[in-house]
Amino acid sequence: MLLKKTGILILAILLSWPAWAGAPDIMLKGFDGQDRNVNEIIGKGKWVVAVVWAHDCHICNAEINEMVKLHRDHKDKDLVVLGISVDGYGKRKLAKGFVDKHNLNFTNLIAEPDQAVMMKFGAGPFVGTPTYYVYSPEGEIMAKNVGPVSQEDIESFLNDQAAARAK
Repeated sequence: MLLKKTGILILAILLSWPAWAGAPDIMLKGFDGQDRNVNEIIGKGKWVVAVVWAHDCHICNAEINEMVKLHRDHKDKDLVVLGISVDGYGKRKLAKGFVDKHNLNFTNLIAEPDQAVMMKFGAGPFVGTPTYYVYSPEGEIMAKNVGPVSQEDIESFLNDQAAARAK
């Protein structure tokens, strides 16, 4: 219910930020060490929920299965999940342990815990984990939420967005 309850506030905050001209251009590392750009996923015709997590975040560990279910239920239709670990590449083994422990079924990349990098996601300063960014199919940032979010919260938010787009 968090996104639904705070959706108006989140959107109002985002409307005060400069307009985003499409998917962000952010180079991160894959777990294999290869450079990957988030715009390989964001802005490709599906909604994207980017969840920023850390291996030692208690809330992340408790709530990440909601994103596994969300991705499983929507990946072939209208939405994908993108995981961003802020453990840094030097702690990739610990981050990989998180991916394996939770059987994450979506792409996960590694960011350095750097405010300048996190600001590129387009919704102001990075506060902590978990943080969720929701991008439109065109790659525009639509919402940001710090703290737990359920599959139901995101689906409700997307239904509201679909209704608003239909008007």
